[in-house]
Amino acid sequence: MNEFQLRCFLAVADTLSFARAAEQLHVTQPAVTQQIHSLEKELNARLFYRTTRTVRMTEEGKLFLHDAHHIVRTVAQAKNRFKDPDKRGIQTLSVGCYSTAHLFLLPPVIRRLKERYPGLRPQLQGIPFQHLYRQLDEGEVDAVIGFREPETRKISGQYRELTKVPVVCACAADHPLAQRTAVTVEELKKEKMVLFDPVRAHADIALLQGQLVGGRPLSEFYFCESAEAVLVLVQAGLGVSIMPDLFIPPTLHLARLSIQEIEPVSFGIYYKSLQGNAPLKSLIQFLREEMDLRSGTAQGGESRADRKNGAL
Repeated sequence: MNEFQLRCFLAVADTLSFARAAEQLHVTQPAVTQQIHSLEKELNARLFYRTTRTVRMTEEGKLFLHDAHHIVRTVAQAKNRFKDPDKRGIQTLSVGCYSTAHLFLLPPVIRRLKERYPGLRPQLQGIPFQHLYRQLDEGEVDAVIGFREPETRKISGQYRELTKVPVVCACAADHPLAQRTAVTVEELKKEKMVLFDPVRAHADIALLQGQLVGGRPLSEFYFCESAEAVLVLVQAGLGVSIMPDLFIPPTLHLARLSIQEIEPVSFGIYYKSLQGNAPLKSLIQFLREEMDLRSGTAQGGESRADRKNGAL
């Protein structure tokens, strides 16, 4: 069933004449006849009684009349919605990530983007790690936010660092380590651990986890597929964990300890091109400013917003 078939049906129903319907549609009469025959065959119903002198609608035709009008109106509305691309004002920006913790960075950024681009339609996708960069390569997402991948992993795109994120030890507030501010890797080897699935963990975290696992028995470890699952088990007191500080929501009642001699990891955004994509350029700018703001607040210093407002 197509729109032309329906318009032929409606024209014949209106004029009760195949000839006048053809004139109305600016096509030949055989074309109208063929479309009606095809529609009747598809519906398995006779729509018109036809003689050499008259045309009358059947009961089936009368029942189908409302459906035909509704379908044609819906098609017309859909076409009108996208009739003039220059007046739509709609821009899409698709951002992918493999952790919802990264998505929580975006609300203030998206608010600013909407102020600058009122027609923006953000598309946020939580994508399984193994598919993330394939979608970037195939153009299904404009950008991927996450930690920098090792050079051995070939990614079709450019990387822009937004900030350096410290790797910390997270533990429940009532854990013996919670009273401290720092811990060593050697000390962590004595603790029960809640760890990321090595296949899904960032390369730097997977390497550090490997040092902690050593020859220890499996009973001393819990492996999880997401940062959210790790944090739940840590809160439950099943063990401590190591992760980039960015994964831990500020409101979560957990202790964070710096890990001595462990370097921060690079967090940023991958993209293929900025050409002709002003919202993506703004996204990178706003994300960097948001990361600067969070970093300043986390360190207890004067934040960018405070400086801007003249706060002491």
